[in-house]
Amino acid sequence: MKGIHSIFLPCFLASAFACFLASAFDPSPLQDFCVAIDDPKNGVFVNGKFCKDPKLAVVDDFFFSGLNKPGNTINRVGSNVTTVNVNQIPGLNTLGISLVRIDYAPNGGQNPPHTHPRGTEILVVVQGTLYVGFVTSNPENRLITKILYPGDVFVFPIGLIHFQFNVGNTPAVAFAGLSSQNAGVITIANVVFGSNPPINLDVLTKAFQLDKNLVTYLQSVF
Repeated sequence: MKGIHSIFLPCFLASAFACFLASAFDPSPLQDFCVAIDDPKNGVFVNGKFCKDPKLAVVDDFFFSGLNKPGNTINRVGSNVTTVNVNQIPGLNTLGISLVRIDYAPNGGQNPPHTHPRGTEILVVVQGTLYVGFVTSNPENRLITKILYPGDVFVFPIGLIHFQFNVGNTPAVAFAGLSSQNAGVITIANVVFGSNPPINLDVLTKAFQLDKNLVTYLQSVF
């Protein structure tokens, strides 16, 4: 009996630890669906959204139209991301998946370095030529890059800084799936130089080894 306990306990602890780690991501649904609602009166709070009574679910809770329409890329970075997550399709709540369309302007339109804190991204190019990549975590900080053409697929692991850059002279389009109902996005330059209130100049000057005047300029831009 003692031998059984000595085997069972480590297995139990390993399983419990695995469950704990799994809870750091979108949980598996405990029902067919959990259509998100903003009014808590008749709902139950689940992973950031309240759930509608399943009997009241309608077809539009699971529908979105418009990913065939190009996004406006006339902006500072030359790209546009059309997001389809739980905020656009309430029926995605608890299902752990979402989708985006990304349009890139010719000759350098980019989705600048960013991370998704809650989701891995898998991207497929449908038009144009993209230079894409991600950087591994400390201490290696290894850059992994690839030139993608229509039909090519690339994966960006959860939480790692990654980017896409249009190296062609025509518009580019890609679609990406994310392993979260709301993966979130942290655009590095926007967060560092555009925080509200601004990060202390001394912090950024030392962290990036930049002149204070340049940091001040970057904060004014972002």
